[in-house]
Amino acid sequence: MERTVEFLLGVSICIALASCSRAHPTNLNAAQIRAKLDAVPLFQKVYLTNKEWQVILSPQQFYVMRRAGTERPSPSGNALDHRNGIYVCSACSNPLYSAETKFNSGTGWPSFWQPISKEAIHESSTFSALFGVEISCARCGSHLGHVFNDGPPPTGLRYCMNSIALTYREASPSSVPASPRANQSPP
Repeated sequence: MERTVEFLLGVSICIALASCSRAHPTNLNAAQIRAKLDAVPLFQKVYLTNKEWQVILSPQQFYVMRRAGTERPSPSGNALDHRNGIYVCSACSNPLYSAETKFNSGTGWPSFWQPISKEAIHESSTFSALFGVEISCARCGSHLGHVFNDGPPPTGLRYCMNSIALTYREASPSSVPASPRANQSPP
């Protein structure tokens, strides 16, 4: 019995130490990684290791954005921001969606009918009837959500995003890319 307790105690300590070392790598500094990320111009791809991402993202962001997880839906995911701004990638600040294209899909996740530009996102080449087409950030490769063919006019698309993968930024009218309103035809 004593031997079993010692064994289980040893295993528990090893697991705890391994968890701590993965959560806080000693050779990686968040400020240095952020500086490295900020030094990359917005029009260039970002290449960080998963260990680096793990240092600068929250555990939930890392799970969703780097492991292609999905957060739980919430009523705030349907909230409409009637402000002039943009949604950027929470990992790399790549501009993704204009607040003007957000709509209440009733799903519990933020939904948009088009990205700021097709170059801002990457659409997977595989389709699933249940999950749609996976959408990731074109700049850093982080998983954002999925796109479905059941959205409103003018595109008929619903870009269903994980809210933790997006950060809202206020913008002046001249800094937000023009996008057609829901009752207009796209240019």
